[in-house]
Amino acid sequence: MSHQPIYVTRTFLPPKEEYLRLLNEAYESHVLTNNGPLHKRLEAALRERLEAPHLLLMANGTLAIQLALRALQVKGEVITTPYSYVATTSALLWEGCTPVFVDIRPDTLCIDPALIEAAITPRTTAILATHVYGIPCDVEAIDAIAKKHGLKVIYDAAHAFDVRYRAGPSLPTVMPAP
Repeated sequence: MSHQPIYVTRTFLPPKEEYLRLLNEAYESHVLTNNGPLHKRLEAALRERLEAPHLLLMANGTLAIQLALRALQVKGEVITTPYSYVATTSALLWEGCTPVFVDIRPDTLCIDPALIEAAITPRTTAILATHVYGIPCDVEAIDAIAKKHGLKVIYDAAHAFDVRYRAGPSLPTVMPAP
């Protein structure tokens, strides 16, 4: 009996010629990092596509979470979900925070807002919620809980790139299940 691998995700690769053209452009510019010409073009294109004027590219999602934690001066306990890539939790640990895990909703696989309040203690300072497989968290419920308890909120949206939440009529709308 032979076993075939099951791919949960498979990397999308551009046509090889397009990739080599961009690689040659980067090579010829002699700027491979630190805000080079390709970096600037990609950042500008993403700002326009995502309608996000304050977008900044990071080397990875872990750094983005760490910078958000630092910018918001998050310390102490942070309510999050264990159903996420390891970077979500490791970013909290690297920044000296204590993750407090809350289970997910089985219909969305996102953090269950109904369980968040029970996990809040006097040491809780933030909620770090992950949008999973392109399904956004219940943003309104999480926002209401955060406002009620004076907590900061960070969303790990690595699984939801280019997903629109309650978008205008000309754009797709993705809503969590009720």
